[in-house]
Amino acid sequence: MIGVPRVHFRLTDSTNERAKALVETGAPHGTLVTADEQTAGRGRQGRAWRALPRASLLLSLLVRGLEDRHALLPLTAAVAVCDALPDLDCQIKWPNDVWVDGRKLCGILLEGRPQAGWAVLGIGLNVNVRPEDLPPELRDTATSIAAAAGEPRDVEKELEALIASLDHWIAAPEDEVLAAWRARDALAGRRVEWADGEGRAAGIDDSGSLLVETDDGVIELNAGEVHISRLPDSTDPRRCRCS
Repeated sequence: MIGVPRVHFRLTDSTNERAKALVETGAPHGTLVTADEQTAGRGRQGRAWRALPRASLLLSLLVRGLEDRHALLPLTAAVAVCDALPDLDCQIKWPNDVWVDGRKLCGILLEGRPQAGWAVLGIGLNVNVRPEDLPPELRDTATSIAAAAGEPRDVEKELEALIASLDHWIAAPEDEVLAAWRARDALAGRRVEWADGEGRAAGIDDSGSLLVETDDGVIELNAGEVHISRLPDSTDPRRCRCS
């Protein structure tokens, strides 16, 4: 059963760190760690994840026995977040950032040891964060459920909906997960850039890698960060630096 047992902290360093510590104690599949506040929360690429106390969902889920699905777990979690918010028009920016109206609502971080049979799925979801509560540098790029829906939400009820959705999607067939992810793809058909080049996003393959059309053909990105191009769309070959 996803979400049982549950360990809750009023204040902790990182729910992912607490969940990883529980691995060594033999905590079972589905163990949930939540917190009102974190002092060292983090997202992908080592970025800090800041959240006001009790205004966001800060959780980590211990997953065991899904080594064959490890690569798809972050995508699965993003689908589950979207499905738990049926009144919002959520999209997913590869691989697992959940967006509403082009602003980031949720971040997901997967850590673990597939070879040892476990993973920790960390989710930070803004619930009642107001625009003025966000750091100035994030006010144009981040949002919350309350801001998007126009009314505050009960954090525990949002947690219940998310756990039920995670329970469903983690057990769902891979082809259903991929289809649901593709239906919410925020990058499909858009020009994207990354450290080594740029091209046009063309969906994901069955392993979850991003497909990008470039002047040199279709390439696969299985890690890293991509951004929507800020330059006007163009077929000028000089705009593609891929090799």
